[in-house]
Order: sequence, then structure tokens, then C-alpha cells
Amino acid sequence: MRPNPAPAACHWDGSPRTIRPRRSLRVAATSPSRLLRAGQSGRCRWCGNRIDWYQRGDQRPIALHPAELATAQVPASCRWHVSRGIAHPHGDGTAWCRIPHAVLCPRSASTARMGLHVEAVRRQLAVCSRRLIDTGAFTPAAPAPAGEPSSSRDRPARPVVQLLLGRYLADRPVEDIQCVAQTRHRHRCPQPVLAPHTPQGVWTLLPASPRCGQLALPAAMMAVYDLSRLPYGEQLRWRTQRCPAHAAAPGAADLALAGWEVFDPLLHAEHLHTCLPQPATGHQGQS
Repeated sequence: MRPNPAPAACHWDGSPRTIRPRRSLRVAATSPSRLLRAGQSGRCRWCGNRIDWYQRGDQRPIALHPAELATAQVPASCRWHVSRGIAHPHGDGTAWCRIPHAVLCPRSASTARMGLHVEAVRRQLAVCSRRLIDTGAFTPAAPAPAGEPSSSRDRPARPVVQLLLGRYLADRPVEDIQCVAQTRHRHRCPQPVLAPHTPQGVWTLLPASPRCGQLALPAAMMAVYDLSRLPYGEQLRWRTQRCPAHAAAPGAADLALAGWEVFDPLLHAEHLHTCLPQPATGHQGQS
């Protein structure tokens, strides 16, 4: 019997093969958030429960409980709502609201009464966390080791960076900061933000000036990776945590939140370094 293969447009049984065209999704230029929903979900490093990451109006990240709760059962100080991808610290007038995961996290030692419904959700998360630990699916994060002396000349694990008239604490060394944009293959871009053929910052000692109303710090000077002399476009590229290629592609979405945290000299005192890193690991003297 001679083979009679099915046409390319049909399945083996002769039924038509429906080929749906691929949609090219892009983030609107006017969107306040470029983070895709696929990049929002995560798990708490302390309890293992699921969390959703969002940006606040000041571009700081916040972890929200993935489920909505009845507004009447949540204290007013804990009500949040999400609008156009941005989290706002108040209700939006509806019967449902979001709540920060820090309020519900079983690890937190909060003694304030949040209401019976909120306490019930917290107990459910504690049971789920215990189940994950018992089955080996989750291991709580170990306490942070004692930080290295501030006089160390090694590259800081979490450097202080100055850009756009502010100071930020990075979540990793300057050379390891990775682009957060999505590639054409729908993966996170592996390129670093510190590109070899672009203007770079300079390590310098700057005063550890406190914010208005804060107490003065014992350490007068601290090592800062200064980007303030770079053009505005380059500083904005660093702030959005994008490589040069994706900085020129405004339609590309983000698969992760930028790892910046607004620097507070009191809260982040352990990350202060009073000596400049070695030239081999930093980019001292370059501009």
C-alpha cells in the first residue's frame, strides 16, 4: 500500500490544523509599570508562602498577599489597592482590598490585633508554611551572617549607588546587577547593566549625611558608587536596571523588579564602608 501522508495543513486524521497567529504584546509607553504579571509572583523567603510583588508610587517594591480580602474585615492602615500595576496604600472605595504580606507572615512577631478574619488568614499561612517545611519543599532563609568590617577593601556585597539626585542600595555587587527586561525568547536578559563600552561611575568617599530629622551617624564618610556625573539617560538606564540594548527598546517589558532600595543610613548601617574598594574589583577612577 502506498503511503498517503496528510497535508501539512491537516492533522494525521485529515482534520484541519488551526494555526493561531502569534500576538506581539508590548507595554504601552504611557504605562506607569513595565512589570509583567509573570514577573510579579514569588515566595516569601521566611515562610515560603506565595506573594505578589508590586511597585509603589515612589518606585519602591512591596509584597502583597495574592488574594483579596473584604475591606470591612481589614484595618484601614493595612488596606492597599492596585491600579495600573502600581500599589497604593489605601482602599479604592470597593468592597475588596489587598493586604501586605508582612502583616500576615507567620514569622512576624506583631502583637497588634488585626481582626478575626485577618488572624484566621495568618493561621492558614502558618499551617501551609509548616507543611512546606515538613515535606522538604521549603527551607526558611538562614539569618544573615555578621557583616564584614566597614574598613574592608573588598567590593561591597550591597553597594550604595548615587544617581538621579538620590542614593540607593543595590541588592548585589555593581558588576553583577542584571538587566530586568524580557528577551524575544521570553526569558530575562542575561546582560549586565554595567556595559563595557558605556560611561561608568566612580567609587568615591561621600558624607553619610542623614535625612532631615534623623540623628547623625558616627561614620562621617562612606564609599559610594557615584553615577551622578553621567548623562541623565545613562542614570535613568541604571535606575530602570536595563542593559544598553533594552534601554533603546521602550516596548520591552520587565520580568523582574529593579533591585534598588532607597538608602537609609540608619536602617542600612551594616552596609556602610569607610574605605574604597580595590581598583581590580571596582571601577575607581573611571568616569
